[in-house]
Amino acid sequence: MVGNWIKTSILMAGIVVLFATVGMLLGGQKGMLIALLFAGGMNIYAYWFSDKMVLKMYNAQEVDAQSAPDFYAMIAELAQRAGLPMPRVYIIDEAQPNAFATGRNPEHAAVAATTGIIQLLSPRELRGVMAHELTHVKHRDILISTMSATVAGAITALAQFGMLFGGGSNNDERNVSPVASIIIMLVAPIAAMLIQMAISRAREFGADQGGAEISGDPAALAAALRKIEAYARGTPLETAERHPETAQMMIINPLSGDSVKHLFSTHPSTDERVERLLAMRQGSA
Repeated sequence: MVGNWIKTSILMAGIVVLFATVGMLLGGQKGMLIALLFAGGMNIYAYWFSDKMVLKMYNAQEVDAQSAPDFYAMIAELAQRAGLPMPRVYIIDEAQPNAFATGRNPEHAAVAATTGIIQLLSPRELRGVMAHELTHVKHRDILISTMSATVAGAITALAQFGMLFGGGSNNDERNVSPVASIIIMLVAPIAAMLIQMAISRAREFGADQGGAEISGDPAALAAALRKIEAYARGTPLETAERHPETAQMMIINPLSGDSVKHLFSTHPSTDERVERLLAMRQGSA
């Protein structure tokens, strides 16, 4: 788990350095500050209110010990094992098996699962999945995602401002040619997106490891990931297709097709995730 945090820290440092470099080259100190404030404002709003927006978007229904006793009791037991406050618990009436966590901190967290995943998985497997989601809460991955999105958004804003107002017009003072400015405007947002996605993949590995530790059953989570991927491929999740920006929240990429792969994926490959989980089981044997 320490390795995942080191990787995330290096990637976060990388995206900040990229922002500072692009900002100084294209916009100078003033332009860099304007872009950061612009992106930061949008993402601070998202950080505080995204949980309500996403849960409403997916028509998630809150449940309790009376309406979903087994599922609610499972979350309560796992939250206690993780040392977390009890989150709000939601069920989404969708056939695709998937789950996610949201909320700005452990005190304002929510976990959600589709009816498809509850029906598909065994209690052991579902327990591993929900432990994974609670690990996202424990690691404050929503905050990390918001921070990376803020800086990536600021880089994109700088590039867009440069294109609108002529990135090369004031670059004489910074010794940047117009051609170099155009290249920076085109390449920088892609580089920022790649780093942001790499951060997301690192956090998924961290949540797998933490979920296996909380549930005490890495093999169950590995089996769950295999099942979810196999069934999700043939079962569309229309809300995710309409709002692909929410795909990174899910335990398995919910989008149809194979266009989002490798560098452009917010999730690691399932094969690699399963391999790491099974290695944990062997290491503890």
